[in-house]
Amino acid sequence: MASVSLDEAVRQLMQREQVNGLALAVIEHGQVAKVAAYGQRNVAKALPLTPDTVMYGASLTKAAFGYMVMQLADEGRLSLDAPLAQLLPQPLPSYGDAKRGYADLAGDERWRQLTPRMLLTHSSGFANFRWIEADQRLQFHFDPGSRYAYSGEGINLLQFVLEKGLGLDVGQEMQHRVFDRFGMTRTSMRWRPDFAGNLADGYQLDGSELPHDERSNVRAAGSMDTTIADQARMWAGFMRGEGLSPAARAEWIKAQLPITTAHQFPTLLPPTETRYQGIGLSAGLGVVRFDDAGGPAWFKGGHDDGTANMAVCLEAGQRCVLLLSNDVRAERFYPALVERVLGPTRLPWQWEYGWWQPSAP
Repeated sequence: MASVSLDEAVRQLMQREQVNGLALAVIEHGQVAKVAAYGQRNVAKALPLTPDTVMYGASLTKAAFGYMVMQLADEGRLSLDAPLAQLLPQPLPSYGDAKRGYADLAGDERWRQLTPRMLLTHSSGFANFRWIEADQRLQFHFDPGSRYAYSGEGINLLQFVLEKGLGLDVGQEMQHRVFDRFGMTRTSMRWRPDFAGNLADGYQLDGSELPHDERSNVRAAGSMDTTIADQARMWAGFMRGEGLSPAARAEWIKAQLPITTAHQFPTLLPPTETRYQGIGLSAGLGVVRFDDAGGPAWFKGGHDDGTANMAVCLEAGQRCVLLLSNDVRAERFYPALVERVLGPTRLPWQWEYGWWQPSAP
């Protein structure tokens, strides 16, 4: 594959795995070096995927949200280590009912230990979302801050704190502080009608179509609609640290908390894994940090039944590869494609994708 162009390599991989659509961007020295799109955004209608096709950002939203929170911290408007009890005008369990709020936590004082840093590092103690619990009730599975367990619930709680405690509109803050800053004209935290003219539908493992969800509510854990062209501008800006002081930029990707589970999902696996200690696999503030051969590196994925996204960045050379696909089967070749662009890395693919196995020598 090294003997063919990157474009041809992508097409070969897509054909091999029957992937309908893929968008790719490459960043070198903190600048956008390549943006491309391949395949179709809707197969039945034979509509092509383009660099300006709106795709679901999924959990890449968390990285952008973390970057925005770091701006607030940089400005002194938020302390990452302030207990939520100090940030909210009322006790957290007093907000809402069991379905929409935090009343379930009324009998557990551990909510008072929660801080923005814990929520951003996925160490809240919550499951990924309350609706996956047997009784669909919010609960702590371990003491806050004690270990890593991926939780969109915790990210959405931080959004709630910013809105109720600081009086912010998170959708507007994301628009102003991130999307407008980086010239992302076709990105939003909620559905916009003008997206409909060039929009990607998703494709599941069996190849069946999954229509794009028109998300009307801002959710810090994953409501961002975006394009590969916009993501390229955003991640290039992240690499350059625009909008943050050097100290805040360093804190954003700092190894905050060791990750000691065998895989990212299921989210509440026992913390008994040691194989990733050698690469320093750790939670950053909205991204995952590891030590590559050339220095610090970090990544963030985004996935649902019809979405497969991945961003991998190396601090050395300010290099990134960004992959957005409207077909989950694309994840089968992401390790190979990332290596094709960035060269060999220490990224722990088996932690990110529990099903992945390294190729035989």
